[in-house]
Amino acid sequence: MLKIGSVVLGVSDVRRAAAFWTRALDYEPREAAEDDWVVLVPVDGTGPQVALGLSDTPVQERPRVHLDLYADDAAEQAAEVERLVSLGARRVDWDLYPEDPDFVVLADPDGNRFCVIDTGRV
Repeated sequence: MLKIGSVVLGVSDVRRAAAFWTRALDYEPREAAEDDWVVLVPVDGTGPQVALGLSDTPVQERPRVHLDLYADDAAEQAAEVERLVSLGARRVDWDLYPEDPDFVVLADPDGNRFCVIDTGRV
């Protein structure tokens, strides 16, 4: 049976993206980063890999695929959003938010959208 090995993100600056995602997720490069590719792995050894590949494709405002990062509750979600923003993420003015969202949409330094989810509301 197949399993997910890596989630691959296209980025315009591999080293900048690696700096953000290693701090955001507590990941480290599996091997030294190249100018066009790096695979990041969890420091603690558990979880999927995140690969960053050089891309000149424009960022999608409404991407078909994105990362969901889980927080245990609303307080942790708020703290993580602030931490990620301090690392270089930015808040996205998402026009598709429902009335009482359990998620916050952010963009990494390359503009790739991702969500921080309050899983305590599930």
